[in-house]
Amino acid sequence: MDEKSNKLLLALVMLFLFAVIVLQYVCPGTECQLLRLQAFSSPMPDPYRSEDESSARFVPRYNFSRGDLLRKVDFDIKGDDLIVFLHIQKTGGTTFGRHLVRNIQLEQPCECRVGQKKCTCHRPGKRETWLFSRFSTGWSCGLHADWTELTSCVPAVVDGKRDARLRPSRWRLFQILDAASKDRRGSPNTNPGANSPSSTKARNTSKNGKNFHYITILRDPVSRYLSEWRHVQRGATWKASLHVCDGRPPTSEELPSCYTGDDWSGCPLKEFMDCPYNLANNRQVRMLSDLTLVGCYNLSVMPEKERNQVLLESAKSNLKHMAFFGLTEFQRKTQYLFEKTFNMNFISPFTQYNTTRASSVEINEEIQKRIEGLNFLDMELYSYAKDLFLQRYQFTRQKQHQEARRKRQEQRKFLKGRFLQTHFQSQSQGQSQNPSQNQSQTPNLNANQNATQNLIPKLTQSSGQNPSPKENRESQKQDPGQEQSNGDTSNGTHDYIGSVEKWR
Repeated sequence: MDEKSNKLLLALVMLFLFAVIVLQYVCPGTECQLLRLQAFSSPMPDPYRSEDESSARFVPRYNFSRGDLLRKVDFDIKGDDLIVFLHIQKTGGTTFGRHLVRNIQLEQPCECRVGQKKCTCHRPGKRETWLFSRFSTGWSCGLHADWTELTSCVPAVVDGKRDARLRPSRWRLFQILDAASKDRRGSPNTNPGANSPSSTKARNTSKNGKNFHYITILRDPVSRYLSEWRHVQRGATWKASLHVCDGRPPTSEELPSCYTGDDWSGCPLKEFMDCPYNLANNRQVRMLSDLTLVGCYNLSVMPEKERNQVLLESAKSNLKHMAFFGLTEFQRKTQYLFEKTFNMNFISPFTQYNTTRASSVEINEEIQKRIEGLNFLDMELYSYAKDLFLQRYQFTRQKQHQEARRKRQEQRKFLKGRFLQTHFQSQSQGQSQNPSQNQSQTPNLNANQNATQNLIPKLTQSSGQNPSPKENRESQKQDPGQEQSNGDTSNGTHDYIGSVEKWR
């Protein structure tokens, strides 16, 4: 009895070794070996979940369409596509701007020299820039140009010269912006379609066919406001900002100054909040909206309540139709969405800094409420942006998981087919070489074939990641006739939209 069991055990061991040799023949590369190691290793923690726990608690408030959530830009860096970075003050835009020029894997990386703020970001094989930002082209449309200025200036600057690295003079900027405003000027206050998606799309292209992909970074309004106050307190003024709208800068009556002298250094927080002309109030809405819809900086064009509503809706629409936007409070998710949107990968991961100058400012609840009141439009915009941002993140992650699951299923089917093909070929070759011994060994071959077929599921599972219990339940529920449709990524989008409706 012991002798029979030993022979059976030896046969199983030999069969297993044969299967391993065949598997190495079918998949000799390191990819399959890594997959087998991953099957026995513990699951890696989600780096995006470790950034914060908001995704676990997140419940959508807004009903966005699939087109609003799906962001995939076919960015042609060798062609005529151009990324335009709208840099809002104190939103972490400086850090993100440096990532764009120093931390992206490119065929031809940006050339950054020591001691110089600007880098040369040329397209491969061309002397044209693919990035319009502070650290690539400089403030070519003015210091911290807003949406109204950029959409008028960038096409004219790029069309006017093939290389946008040279900053035009201040007088030349006024000429460019004035000409652009005349081109699109009808009656800015009586054009209800001026901020429609089709109109936005028209402003995202130039006369010579260049495609402009606008991006920006937003921040929590209270933290951003306190950070700007601390920056102004240290002597910052941004006097060089043009604020050009409809072809001209605002007059001193339209935009009075909050201080006398060269700067506002040493300004107390109360004085900073008391100035009614402070551009820090609702800065993010103002810089993302189309100011021509409300008569630019002329407050007498329409009632204040109507003006605020138009500005807020314009900022929401422009933000939603931008190619990409990120949030300072979600650095890793911002990196992830940018990489998936533009199919460009960063070299080093983003770092989440929870301690900033704004966080070091201690304020009581009364001051907190007052800052929120001064920035009530920004508060509404940020709530909208955060909801859209997290929905886009969850939507994109779900699509990625479904694509990975589909690839694992295809790989298991491929390995199974190759294994069976190799096994039967070896059997047929053995039969052709020893025809006299085949008849006496037919029962043993049938037994070995049955044992091989029983071993195939184990081998295919070890060649890829072990599916979770949830995946097993889903695969058992599937109709066998629908196996070919499992790879359709559009099913995942409907699943996500359905899950959003359930959350409601």
